[in-house]
Amino acid sequence: MKRRAVLLQVSDHAVLCYLERQHGLDVAAVRSHLAGMAQGAAELGAIAIQIEKVKLVIRSNGSGQATVVTALSRTGRVSHIGGEG
Repeated sequence: MKRRAVLLQVSDHAVLCYLERQHGLDVAAVRSHLAGMAQGAAELGAIAIQIEKVKLVIRSNGSGQATVVTALSRTGRVSHIGGEG
């Protein structure tokens, strides 16, 4: 059987799981680091905050809870977290 060309994409979730399981990335520590850096901005009602070279986008549900939903590069492009996952 002849192989056909396939455009294969790898989801952000697959990359994250690979880094965690194969290379020992401590996802909980990264999550805690980002949450700690964004906490004050979320409490002030910000929709985003610049952390290091990454812009974290914050989504509030209006009932005292907020989630960092994605990380953008300085140009506004989806970066490490989010995108197609």
